[in-house]
Amino acid sequence: MKRIPPIIIGSRDKIDIPEFALFDLPCKIDTGAATSAIHCHHVKLLQVNGVETISFRLLDPSHDAYNHKEFRTSKFIEKKIKSSFGDIEYRYTINCQVTLFGRTFNADFTLADRENMRYPVLLGRRLLRKRFVVDVSKSNLSYKQKIKSDHQ
Repeated sequence: MKRIPPIIIGSRDKIDIPEFALFDLPCKIDTGAATSAIHCHHVKLLQVNGVETISFRLLDPSHDAYNHKEFRTSKFIEKKIKSSFGDIEYRYTINCQVTLFGRTFNADFTLADRENMRYPVLLGRRLLRKRFVVDVSKSNLSYKQKIKSDHQ
């Protein structure tokens, strides 16, 4: 089987998460983080027809891409996450598809409070591994490619 060479990605970019109707969402590439994270709020654990389900809203009402939608899924796990400060917390983790460089990837995202962070999305090593090489001198390479292809 032919191995696909890794794609060069910069230190920041914009991604699409179609199943949540989120497009051109700013993200930070973080090789120090194992798992990717997305900002959310109003996370609740529910019982729906006897099945454990989480409900959540992505982003903040002040964000341009905020769509006021409540999302629910029973496909989640609770993970122990160690922050860059060494603090341990438990977060719900979901799997969804993201689009970068015109390609779709499955990725696990922890649902995190990133309200005070500059970027609502952080892409971690598990998504990057064997797919991307990070060039910190670059930014928005996927987004620029998307804009260029939209204009052709």
